[in-house]
Amino acid sequence: MSKSVASNEMLNSGESPNTRREPAEKQTGYTQELRRTLTFKDLVTFGLITMLPIAPTQVYALASAESFGMAPLVYLVGMIAMVFTALSYSVMSREFPIAGSAYSFVQRGLNPHVGFLTGWIIILDYLIIPGMLISFSNLWLSAVLPGIPPIVILIVFAAIITLVNVRGIILTRWASYLFLFCQLGLIVIFIICALKYVLIDGNGLGGFSLSPFYQPGKVDLQFIATAASIAVLGFIGFDSISTLSEETRNPTRTVGRAVVASLCLIGLLFLSQSYFATLAHPDHTDLDPGMGYFDIIREVGGDVLYYAFIVIGVACVGIANALTVQSAISRVIYSMSRDKLLPFSGILSKVHDRYKTPANATIFVGLVSVLTGLFLSLDLLAKLVNFGAMSTYMLLNLSVITHFIIKNKRRGFGSLIRYLVCPLIGFSVIGFIWSGFDKTTYIIGFAWLAIGIVFGAIKSKGYREVPPALSEI
Repeated sequence: MSKSVASNEMLNSGESPNTRREPAEKQTGYTQELRRTLTFKDLVTFGLITMLPIAPTQVYALASAESFGMAPLVYLVGMIAMVFTALSYSVMSREFPIAGSAYSFVQRGLNPHVGFLTGWIIILDYLIIPGMLISFSNLWLSAVLPGIPPIVILIVFAAIITLVNVRGIILTRWASYLFLFCQLGLIVIFIICALKYVLIDGNGLGGFSLSPFYQPGKVDLQFIATAASIAVLGFIGFDSISTLSEETRNPTRTVGRAVVASLCLIGLLFLSQSYFATLAHPDHTDLDPGMGYFDIIREVGGDVLYYAFIVIGVACVGIANALTVQSAISRVIYSMSRDKLLPFSGILSKVHDRYKTPANATIFVGLVSVLTGLFLSLDLLAKLVNFGAMSTYMLLNLSVITHFIIKNKRRGFGSLIRYLVCPLIGFSVIGFIWSGFDKTTYIIGFAWLAIGIVFGAIKSKGYREVPPALSEI
């Protein structure tokens, strides 16, 4: 096709020749099946909900205890540490604007077979998160409405998120906006109450202070390392944005920016909440490990705010947070299934005729969520999630170096910083955290990986065949 003909077609379609890109199937080897409706604002909202703005309610007490009352510094360190991996997701989403997230990025940037194993690890990670989140909600709900059978909560919450996700990404988007506004509203109210409690009533530290960020003699390299290992786990989920590439308008420009923006915004939200909580209750030694943050909320805002946080927290974790995570993993499963790399790929790769969503993969995730919530403990689920996420992040950082520096030989100072130095820092930070897992986490994680290696060898006939789509690009 000549340039003049191409330009005429662009003008007839109402798009600028400078912004129009090749159809997705020409770039990736896939036919565009999912509906492109999402914008930058939608993706940032999706990422924020996945990471959960009120997440300090879960881990603030632990972070505060491990950091001598400097939880805000912990979150600051975590945000800085994760930015390097977020930048790696950003450059890869620009290079490969397709669903599948790290599975697709490693598949095309590093190696197709390593990409399969990355997807296999992602499944370990994200497939069990919805069940874990619903279990958290059930735990918190028991503080308000004791006696509700766990299976009822699991089935009801799983059914709600599955129905919303099957109906389409637009419905998921509006549900995300609703829950985001609810959480932001609670955070604002908490900060206002904390300001009154500290500045007007004279409680806590009695005023603004830098001690939540720095205490002489307590901050060293070991402290920074420990802080990073705690805080980074709170940012798991920012990468879910990249699973929506095939449902995003202008994904090569939008997805990467949204990944970095959502990570920075959630870091500021975590930092501000933990800072005002520390001002209000500086003594970290008497905080309950599970409900410490809620106890501080009750101190500054009374029972009304306390129960509001619990109720909204239940809904946000069990529905909103689980909703976006289920949406993300269903698209990874859809992406791997259309490459015919999973059992029952013919079923799991089907797109709903009306809603244009990976409906079968979504329903499958919903069923697994109920089973994991019923039969696996929260502690075990958390360990599996951490292994899967950290392993995926390391492989993603290596893929950036391999694709841009080794394969495409990008040179120059800017390229070396962006495609070598930043991914190496990201890999090193995540590698340090990965090295600190307990024995059980390694055993289960490597056992799952071993199963994937065997299964991958069978599907690829001894790792000799690659998915058809890769041969078409």
